[in-house]
Amino acid sequence: MTAQMTVSSIPALVRQQRAFFSTGRTKPIEFRIAQLQKLKQAIIDHQDAIVEAVKVDLGRPALEAYFEIGTLSELNLALKNLKSWMKPQRVGSSIDQFPSSAWIQPDPLGVALIIGPWNYPFQLMMAPLVGAIAAGNCAVLKPSEHAAQTSKVVAKIIASTFAPEYVAVVEGDAEVSQQLLAEKYDHIFFTGGTSIGRIIMAAAAKHLTPVTLELGGKSPCIVDTEIKVEYAARRIVWGKFINAGQTCIAPDYLLVDRRIKDELMIAIKQCIQEFFGEDPAQSNSYGRIISQRHLDRLAGFLDSGEIAVGGQTDRESRYFAPTILDNVSWDSPVMQEEIFGPILPVLTYESLDEAIALINDRPKPLALYLFSSNKDKQEQVLGSTSSGGVCLNDTVMQVGVATLPFGGVGESGMGSYHGKASFDTFSHFKSVLKKGFLFDLKWRYAPYTEAGLKQIKRIVTGG
Repeated sequence: MTAQMTVSSIPALVRQQRAFFSTGRTKPIEFRIAQLQKLKQAIIDHQDAIVEAVKVDLGRPALEAYFEIGTLSELNLALKNLKSWMKPQRVGSSIDQFPSSAWIQPDPLGVALIIGPWNYPFQLMMAPLVGAIAAGNCAVLKPSEHAAQTSKVVAKIIASTFAPEYVAVVEGDAEVSQQLLAEKYDHIFFTGGTSIGRIIMAAAAKHLTPVTLELGGKSPCIVDTEIKVEYAARRIVWGKFINAGQTCIAPDYLLVDRRIKDELMIAIKQCIQEFFGEDPAQSNSYGRIISQRHLDRLAGFLDSGEIAVGGQTDRESRYFAPTILDNVSWDSPVMQEEIFGPILPVLTYESLDEAIALINDRPKPLALYLFSSNKDKQEQVLGSTSSGGVCLNDTVMQVGVATLPFGGVGESGMGSYHGKASFDTFSHFKSVLKKGFLFDLKWRYAPYTEAGLKQIKRIVTGG
């Protein structure tokens, strides 16, 4: 926890934020824009510290560390569009309501709790915060203790930018998270694993608090024969091994048409060498595993197939080589849970119908990838599978489109954010009907008459 924050002070902090929200100060557009601009400037001012913290926590190369600064695109989009997002939406009202007008008005929810993960420990804290601020809320942030250096930077930035009654950071371990979850919020936004997501949802249920759960799952990557192999291999290798595979939408496994497997495997091996050299442990372009415990879990998957590439580990430096597993079976350990690391199992299929059936037999993934230039096959996969999102002929890049809502479905999560979806997530869309006093038809009032009954029948049946 920060020096200013203790477990015992968490209830007081939440009360303080609720009292501040009740003043109405967070609601005007001028206030919201000013806070978004302050956050943007704070990120710009601290970008070197952010990059260095991510490097310490995850061994992230500078180029990949700058993904964390990508929150600026979210901020710019919100600043540009907030006025239109906040504008009430007029809707039609029926003739029986005449004279009247009706509209849908976005209202802030109140106090939001945002719990972040360790794999992109800055960006995945700040992106939902942008939505919370844009929608007019107060927020309590809980960074992951597993990315300790980044957590400190987050705490420093927030403390120097906002008053704690408006936005505050609470650092700490699982005990602190439990204390935070004991309080009542108006929304909880969580990014992390499915098992913790269940805990979050159970805690929220005690207060009937709505939740957004950004989870994960085993995101499949289907590879058809109608591709440019060199491009497909390059994009797969990049998407799988950025952040040493610790990306929630990284391709979890390859499902390759048997006819193109050998050619693709050769191209993937060449790409790994091209990206990271003969010894990726010496590469300045390859990250590290977050902890020794996580590395040990990953090492347990190496017996799930034949190691075609990689397999080397160094526990002390938390190094795990980019690894390809061949001849993997569907019931092997590596196929039973999300890998969340630099291991790519390769499986094959005979027909696209078979590949789709295999995917649909498993929980719905956060992302689904298809490499194919065949439009009919693209439509078949889009129409026959369910996933949080889809990217055709590339990997991971869909998350960089701020105008696309990002979120899961089923066990991969609920709710979405990015761009306007973030504003919507932290808003309640209040329905408003306004009536006038020009005249007052009496058909609906007692005592009820036969004429009134005929009128209500016409209204209800549309006849």
